[in-house]
Amino acid sequence: MKVRTLIVDDEPLARQRIRELLADEPDVAVVGECGDGEEAAREIQRLRPDLVFLDVQMPEMDGFEVLSTLDPARAPVVVFVTAYDEFALRAFEAHAIDYLLKPFYRPRFHVALNRARAQLAQRNADPVDGRLQRLLESLGPAARRTMERFVIRTGTRIYFVPVAEVDWIEAEGNYVRLHAGGKSHLLRASIGGVAERLDPAAFLRIHRSTILNVARLREVHPFGKGTYVLVLHDGTRLTSSTSYRAGIEDLIAA
Repeated sequence: MKVRTLIVDDEPLARQRIRELLADEPDVAVVGECGDGEEAAREIQRLRPDLVFLDVQMPEMDGFEVLSTLDPARAPVVVFVTAYDEFALRAFEAHAIDYLLKPFYRPRFHVALNRARAQLAQRNADPVDGRLQRLLESLGPAARRTMERFVIRTGTRIYFVPVAEVDWIEAEGNYVRLHAGGKSHLLRASIGGVAERLDPAAFLRIHRSTILNVARLREVHPFGKGTYVLVLHDGTRLTSSTSYRAGIEDLIAA
């Protein structure tokens, strides 16, 4: 029996890399690929794969949200693929769930694959994976709000931007742009997913496409019809939308 495997990652090159690494594994059959979380949730239900390589950070619906749609008793073995080592260290290791930290390489990939094989062998005797169930139960908003730094990838270079150094964040298609100390950094993530993992006491969402660091805020000016212009310490002017009026007014009243 081959290990029926689904690859889920919003980056085509990442999916291609996983497929290439699996090509030399005679006991593995890739049954599909998905580029976003919503498609992944549907395909897991339809294909019933044995193993899923699941990207944590995807636009609109991330890997954690995909897992929350599954019945733990019928869920596949999951190897998470992530660029965020704080998630790996805290969430995955706490529940002995395997992960691959981007960029990943063949030796570490084989370690993860062999662990998945061993987990599948155990599951044949016990179909309920308690570790995955406990992970699902722990994935509330508070458990996921642990981001301390952003991991930025540009070609072969990887560098880190501490969250506290970010002035403001804006959505840019399937990416977010971090503005920090006069520099900008492009990160593939959804602004909603980023917002969920920021400290709400330190960061305020003022628009569906804009988040600001409250510590960088200098002035707030009413702009009419429930909107505001927010001026940062460096003179950057950001305009809010009425949907986020309450948060701004709470900040002013504090």
